[in-house]
Amino acid sequence: MIKYIGSKRALLGHVTGAVRSVLPEGGLVCDLFSGTARVGHALKGQGFRVWSNDHNAYAHTLATAYVQADRERWADRAEAVLSELRTVPPQAGWFTRTFCDEARFFHPDNGAKIEAMRERIETMDLEPELRAIVLVSLMEAADRVDSTAGLQMAYMKAWAPRALKPLELRLPDLLPGVAAGRCRATQGDAVEIAGQVEADLVYLDPPYNQHSYLANYHVWESLVLWDRPETYGVANKRIDVKTRKSAFNSRPGIGPALQSVIERVKTPNLIVSFNDEGYLSREQLVSMLGARGHVQVIEIARPRYVGARIGIHNLKGEKVGAVGRLRNVEYLFVVTDQPVRLPVAA
Repeated sequence: MIKYIGSKRALLGHVTGAVRSVLPEGGLVCDLFSGTARVGHALKGQGFRVWSNDHNAYAHTLATAYVQADRERWADRAEAVLSELRTVPPQAGWFTRTFCDEARFFHPDNGAKIEAMRERIETMDLEPELRAIVLVSLMEAADRVDSTAGLQMAYMKAWAPRALKPLELRLPDLLPGVAAGRCRATQGDAVEIAGQVEADLVYLDPPYNQHSYLANYHVWESLVLWDRPETYGVANKRIDVKTRKSAFNSRPGIGPALQSVIERVKTPNLIVSFNDEGYLSREQLVSMLGARGHVQVIEIARPRYVGARIGIHNLKGEKVGAVGRLRNVEYLFVVTDQPVRLPVAA
């Protein structure tokens, strides 16, 4: 899966362990801020019926491939499409100019391949799930040859070694369908759709500070939408990054927004993932969640994301600041009617 700040890759065992502690017999789990769909993918792999939601198009595409699409239905057809795309000759255009020449996220040789493949996908009449699988394959192939520190706010001053490697399409790690029923992926604003959510457990992993996922991963949004937006700044961010704002990226906005979601989702169980660098404190979250039931907290000490560990860089990839603290604390707030036996944090 793609490199992603806030990814729960290192915390999957903690998250899925907490879910199994609450739902030992399985059930429907709704992940309302799905991001890379890593959590939903893991839960589907453990037999849960999963509903993944996110408001960004690239995240919805990831969830459609990794949560909604079933391997037995799509794997062979997807591989056939990928085989065709591998033969498409490179073609430089808007994408290559914008993200390889002006902003150096990819080497132009790979940029032209990405562009040609994406143009061909646009001409294919693919069913939504198949289209999502193919787009995820292209997104992940591009991610493996990018020239960033993991965020699309800046790029390396010199090409990263991986950026000089040839682009390679691979079939995403699709999972078979689960006996409990069809999994699904939706695209919606969490605050707006919270009242429509009904599940055995709702997992919330909201943005927790000023960093916008759309701004950090704007290239993936443009690659998926293929709308050739107006761009701005050294990183050539989409112009709608300026207007598509989330209350969760605002210190005054996150409390009311999260409170609204917590109050309106229909579920007997909640798990909320947060971080000690967030706008809300542990005490505030315990107080907020206490109205829903008994709150238990798992604390996990983790290294900070790679960008924090290598120091502060400007948009040209030049180091302009010192490394800050190297570790933070991840929280899992588990809310149930009665206390449950939770896995011990490592």
